[in-house]
Amino acid sequence: MKRICSVFRSASHEGMYLYVDKAEALTRVPEPLLKRFGRAEHAMVLLLDAEKKLARADAAKVLEAIAEQGFYLQLPPQAEVLNPREDRPE
Repeated sequence: MKRICSVFRSASHEGMYLYVDKAEALTRVPEPLLKRFGRAEHAMVLLLDAEKKLARADAAKVLEAIAEQGFYLQLPPQAEVLNPREDRPE
């Protein structure tokens, strides 16, 4: 399955993106999420299929989420946090 997607970046949260169907834009994104996301800045339009390579998301999962809920939310990468227990012998 192929889909033309619009990608929006959050003006408030570095690295947070919303992928949506281009024809639907942000209409299916729940209002509480839009408030949390902040001002949505249009980043790009892309033709997405399951085989497409994306930098930080699995294209098949993006397509599935858009079909089921109307959007895919990509969160910023988390800073690596070491588990304090990893350094302790058992």
